[in-house]
Amino acid sequence: MSDAVKQTKEQERSELHKSIWKIAEDLRGMVDGWDFKTYVLGTLFYRYISENIAKYIDDMQNNAGVVNFRFANLDDAKAERVRQKCVDEKGYFIKPSELFCNVLASADSDENLNTALQSIFTGIEGSSKGSHSENNW
Repeated sequence: MSDAVKQTKEQERSELHKSIWKIAEDLRGMVDGWDFKTYVLGTLFYRYISENIAKYIDDMQNNAGVVNFRFANLDDAKAERVRQKCVDEKGYFIKPSELFCNVLASADSDENLNTALQSIFTGIEGSSKGSHSENNW
């Protein structure tokens, strides 16, 4: 691993640590410790699976010759074409509009963010119905 890659990973880790600490500071006293851990771990898991599936689809499209493809920018209806492949390969599917990066971009103006997140999580869980990963959720 090159020094530049190591430095980038360290910067990302530092930014994530700062973000988590800021959330902790904002919520201090409002949420008990266990609930906070559940909230943070759930958020980190959601971010991870969002980035994981986006990278998987981006790589698939780039390898097929589609230059500069970005799943996060794709229309949800068009994304449905890869739903089954994602469920078969990854065990779940997330619509582009429901990726962590897109939800985060509109979070400040979303008055119903909690309801939206619940719907997204239900959709992710439901995407595995009838597949080999159905019982993993």
